[in-house]
Amino acid sequence: SFASVVYENSIEVENVRAKFCENPDLIIDFLEEGLLPVIIDPEANSASKLKPVVMVDATMSKTKPKTVPFNPEFLIGLGPGFEAGVNADAVVETKRGLDLGKVYYRGTAAINTGIPGEVCGYSSERLLRSRASGTFLPHRDIGDLVEAGDVIGRVNNTEIRASIRGMIRGLIYPGLEVKENEKIGDIDPRGSRASINTISDRARAVGGGVLEAIMHRYFKKGKR
Repeated sequence: SFASVVYENSIEVENVRAKFCENPDLIIDFLEEGLLPVIIDPEANSASKLKPVVMVDATMSKTKPKTVPFNPEFLIGLGPGFEAGVNADAVVETKRGLDLGKVYYRGTAAINTGIPGEVCGYSSERLLRSRASGTFLPHRDIGDLVEAGDVIGRVNNTEIRASIRGMIRGLIYPGLEVKENEKIGDIDPRGSRASINTISDRARAVGGGVLEAIMHRYFKKGKR
């Protein structure tokens, strides 16, 4: 994930290199160098200065989105919480299934059920959750193959164990504070057939939906 740049300064995913940009004034310079700038801007204040034509709200908080101090020409919202024609111009489905990546120009994405989509028949079992509140200390790393029952890490003195066998696909960084039952990672049941060096099938489908919405808005009928 490009979000890892905040901790690692730079990262490359599928031949796209991202770099942490501490000063929003340097965003354009980064782009001209062929780098994807990643900034920390929870209130989206930089949008007012950059004035992007297209803005994608990918917070995926699954609730009503926060109001940002800028109204882009075209706003795309990902997942529940957005309604096309009301608080977004287009909405992309993020729930696994036949409609994953579908673009809505009216209406909303599927409601949040709180149940993760299935992968190889596993749903909630894929998730790694904290069993207590405290500081997370990992014992394993992303890419490790694990068996059901293996200790993945601890929150204070409470162990976090894998429910299924597979490959650790996601894991939060060491030393982060978590709450009880908070998601701290996930296991891909495809095991060695999974890959940590590419974006996920779900992310690729959602990204394709975003591109479709942009093309529909600005390139339909052969006009730019």
